[in-house]
Order: sequence, then C-alpha cells, then structure tokens
Amino acid sequence: MTKSELISKTAEKAGITKAAAERAVNAAIEAVIGALSKGERVAIPGLGIFNVKQRKARKGRNPRTGKEITIPARKVVAFTAAKSLKEGLNKK
Repeated sequence: MTKSELISKTAEKAGITKAAAERAVNAAIEAVIGALSKGERVAIPGLGIFNVKQRKARKGRNPRTGKEITIPARKVVAFTAAKSLKEGLNKK
C-alpha cells in the first residue's frame, strides 16, 4: 500500500475528504517521527511498537575496492508487531 492508497482508504473509512485524510495521515506520520527522534517509544495498539535502537560502529568492506572501512554508529528504528496484527495475518 502506498501513502496515496492509505489516504484514500482513510478518507473512505472515516467518511471525510481526501484532503482532510491527507492532513490527518501527514500529522500522524510527523508525530511518530517527532517522538522517535526524541528517543521515545511509539505504541499503536493493534499495530505494534516502534522503538529507537543504537547500532554500534563496526568494520565493513567497500564492495568495489575491498578496502576495509569503519561504518559509524547510528540510530535505527525497530518495529515489533502487535499480537493482534500477527493473528490477523495468520487467519485461515
């Protein structure tokens, strides 16, 4: 599903215009990004939990030259699916 498809589905399900749905989807995405950038965890019941994890610096190789490089430490987003999401995917 693309962002535009999500906006269309949101508008249809909520009975609002696509413009209003787009504003709502954009606001939700910005809120999640804002919370994650502060290091906060974002829990959406029925969907899952977004966390920020710290990845350590590590050694790697440049695939073109084979030269060893250092990959710097950085933050990454981790997602844990909610139990209801997992169950919904595996219904027969």
